[in-house]
Amino acid sequence: MSTALQWGVVRVGGGDPQPALRDGDEVLLARELVLGPDLRSALGAPDLNDVIELGPHVWAAVVHAARDAPSRRRVPLAEITPVLPVRVTDYVDFYASLEHATNFGRIYRPGSPPVRENWHHIPVAYHGRASTVIVSGSPLRRPHGPVGPGVRVRTGQLDLECELGYVCGPSAGGPIDIDRADEHIFGVVLVNDWSARDVQRFEYEPLGPFLGKSFATSMSAWITPLDALAGARVAPREQAPRPASYLRARQPWLLDIALQIELNGEVVSRPDASELYWTPAQMLAHLTVNGAKLTAGDLFATGTVSNFGPGRQGSLAELYGGKRWLHDGDEVVLRGRAGDVELGEVRGRVLAR
Repeated sequence: MSTALQWGVVRVGGGDPQPALRDGDEVLLARELVLGPDLRSALGAPDLNDVIELGPHVWAAVVHAARDAPSRRRVPLAEITPVLPVRVTDYVDFYASLEHATNFGRIYRPGSPPVRENWHHIPVAYHGRASTVIVSGSPLRRPHGPVGPGVRVRTGQLDLECELGYVCGPSAGGPIDIDRADEHIFGVVLVNDWSARDVQRFEYEPLGPFLGKSFATSMSAWITPLDALAGARVAPREQAPRPASYLRARQPWLLDIALQIELNGEVVSRPDASELYWTPAQMLAHLTVNGAKLTAGDLFATGTVSNFGPGRQGSLAELYGGKRWLHDGDEVVLRGRAGDVELGEVRGRVLAR
């Protein structure tokens, strides 16, 4: 059980969505906290965007007040329904795992170098579709898409991608200095970037994935504060060639989070996020280096977390070499743990025809 308070938005009965903090199997409704009028207004919104905008000092104050709140103000987890905790204003998905990039290069471009030359110089990413981010527990409808010239079909190669996601804020104009990235990461979630591989294979060159990715991305209902994972920070591997100056942090870090992919009740893979090549701070610095604005509620994700070795890949394409895809009725659950802190799970079932 997690020892960290986690942020979310819930419905109680048929009521309106309201911010809440989860403590294990109990939930504290934020409106029950004794706080100033400005903060009560932000915590009365139907999402967390307003409170995220107020910044790290306010986030810490709310968590402190929640820890001191009487137990009688708590609601059993079983009596609430979590909803999407933030209004996702923008979504970017990176390609931060060298092992995943290598595996997919070998699958999609056999006979060519598996990792493109630019990959070691910048955190490569694609711009996702924020409107299709859904909360854990939402069902997934199998998408249709083009898989060849003039051929549009219901995808037969539906895949999962196990990723870490970072919820951003408060708003700021870019570029954001890499050593101030912590001030603009509200918390951490798990992400399943569902993928139609047959559509992706046909469309992804020269501009990258589009319809093969844009139909749905699932994220945790509960956001773990970045501060709660301070004990999970580890130093990343040495990067060669040395990246540009805006990507060099004084104290670079990754999160040592053990991930788990469960398919229909069976654990099929255990990736480890501590082996990612590009760090969260590098991703955020790169995202804003051209002056792009960061907004409270923005989401960026690591891309598939994969490692070399059996049973450590973050997608079915890598685990089974194209011999196993998701079927209608399949349920996928992603879990993550850093010591005694358990991240909010991501659960999703593929709808039957």
